[in-house]
Amino acid sequence: MGLRLGRIARQAVARLRSHVASIRDALRLKGPGTIQFWFIALLVGCVSGLAAMGFRKGIQVLQTTFYGTDDVSLASVAGDLPWWWVLIIPILGGLAVGILLDRFTDDGRVRSVADVIEGAALHEGRLERKAGVASTLASLITLSTGGSTGREGPVVHLAGEISSWVSRRMHADGLHGRELLGCAVAAAVSASFNAPIAGALFALEVVLRHFAIHAFAPIAIASVAGTVINRLEFGGVTEFVLPSKNTLDFFVELPAFLLLGLVCGLVAVIFMKLVLWTEGVANDIQAETGLPRWARPAVAGVFLGAIAIFYPHVIGVGYETTARALTGELVLHEAVVFAVLKCIAVAITMGGRMGGGIFSPSLMMGALTGLAFGLIATGVFPEVSGSETLYALAGMGAVAAAVLGAPISTTLIVFELTGDWQTGIVVMTSVGLSTALASTMVHRSFFLTQLERRGIHLAGGPQQYLLALHRVSVVMRKPEHPRYPGEEAARALIAEGLSLERTATLEQAMPLFEQTESDFLPVIQQGDTAGEVDVVGALYHLDALKAYNRALAATAAEEHS
Repeated sequence: MGLRLGRIARQAVARLRSHVASIRDALRLKGPGTIQFWFIALLVGCVSGLAAMGFRKGIQVLQTTFYGTDDVSLASVAGDLPWWWVLIIPILGGLAVGILLDRFTDDGRVRSVADVIEGAALHEGRLERKAGVASTLASLITLSTGGSTGREGPVVHLAGEISSWVSRRMHADGLHGRELLGCAVAAAVSASFNAPIAGALFALEVVLRHFAIHAFAPIAIASVAGTVINRLEFGGVTEFVLPSKNTLDFFVELPAFLLLGLVCGLVAVIFMKLVLWTEGVANDIQAETGLPRWARPAVAGVFLGAIAIFYPHVIGVGYETTARALTGELVLHEAVVFAVLKCIAVAITMGGRMGGGIFSPSLMMGALTGLAFGLIATGVFPEVSGSETLYALAGMGAVAAAVLGAPISTTLIVFELTGDWQTGIVVMTSVGLSTALASTMVHRSFFLTQLERRGIHLAGGPQQYLLALHRVSVVMRKPEHPRYPGEEAARALIAEGLSLERTATLEQAMPLFEQTESDFLPVIQQGDTAGEVDVVGALYHLDALKAYNRALAATAAEEHS
């Protein structure tokens, strides 16, 4: 009897394995059906939510180990620590980060949200694996040892790594790969900030950069999963607790929030440009001095530690100082000084390639800017002004929205972080103007500006970056093609200086077609002898336009489905 039961059990296990294998093969060959994909989205959301929560817990544990407290009271506790300890922690953290990135990345750069956006647009939702894992660890160390950045960038990239692994395992096409990436990002943001609505919209607005109907259901499922994980651990509390209900005398006070939006837009632009300028200067200094890649974050740690000795408010994520701004516990000169020093500290951290994101610092910058503006406004016009904390709330959303280039999801994140839905009109007013102003002075957002500086042109939309996805060697007509123009015609154009390298893309080809009336351009590669070139094909203008049109049609179909 026992042998018979064992045989039956083995047969059942074998049938189950066969069934699982058939499902896996079907997913690889045919792609998942709608219901199947929703279950995959749920799984990705749960895992991404757990990863985000684990990252947050890891920061708390390490921060408590080094400073004796987590970010909730970091500034207060760090101010009572020995000065030499406050100085040395960021240096040691930077040294660890530098060694880690030097060993596991090819450029010593931390991967973050900009790379997730690039992966969604150009790489079918896939991200780098080894560099991505190293970046997550580097950001964990940075945020635990006084780095003045935020945790949203690292958790977004960590979630992207999870979705990329799933996409590779199931051989997902570009459509499903991007949607899985959106699911992972939504769950990570939701789990990190307890903000399910904003998490879903952040994935659509910032990462996928469209609001396709078919993508909303799986992303919403994943976002809810991430929120449930957060609330099982931390409860349904908001990140920031406001002192009392904010009130607004609509007709009289609303113009002040229009002005606040413009001020916050300028602050956001200064903030972004300082961070990017610092990175460029640090690159030049490193090149001129021969500073080793691994030492760069440690040097940044020296400056951070020196600032933290006198102003510990600028280190870490900054939730304590942000909360004090939202509750009006800071006076005017404190708000201004803390905002200036936070801007400098973030620039040092990111310019020193220490790791972390920019969203939480932009929340702090916005809250301090709004509070300073509110203190001035209520002081000049006390008889018609409401609470200065209302300006802090609106400023928090306005600066963050301008930095992220995401007015919708940022507005909702502010609401969900504070639980104050009654002041939506002033937040939306300030956010709208700040985003509109900042987008005219940078490439739409901090992330897209980062990519633009790397030569990746996503800010202009698909009509711009799709050309870079098509290599000339794929679209060209080879010499054996029946309509190949011939060697003599190709050589004649080469003599005029009109040709394309085999490795070129349509992004380089289309301007050449605009400059010449030729129907084709010869495609060349280096020959066996120096100075000699071989003609390997011809790119016709018509073929290039057809390939471009097909790519635009596919993108439009995805975005409007």
